Amino acid sequence: MRAYHLVPLLATLLAGPVLASERCEAPQDQWRPVDELKTQLEGKGWTISNVKTEDGCYEVYGKDETGKKVEIFFDPVSFEAVGSDD
Repeated sequence: MRAYHLVPLLATLLAGPVLASERCEAPQDQWRPVDELKTQLEGKGWTISNVKTEDGCYEVYGKDETGKKVEIFFDPVSFEAVGSDD
């Protein structure tokens, strides 16, 4: 593979975290409680091992309803999925 083929790939990989942070810009006083997000996801069959705050988003670690390991960013106001570290 030639070096110039790597430029778009590298740009895509580096843009992932940026896209998540651009979508999670609400002031913290507008955030919904993290326990509410956990309850919502567990109701869908997810198993949550950890939730942390990263770049203004909730970052959820666990397994989805199919048992697949996930690491996904959620908007703390809407609980919309805004990206993953996959």
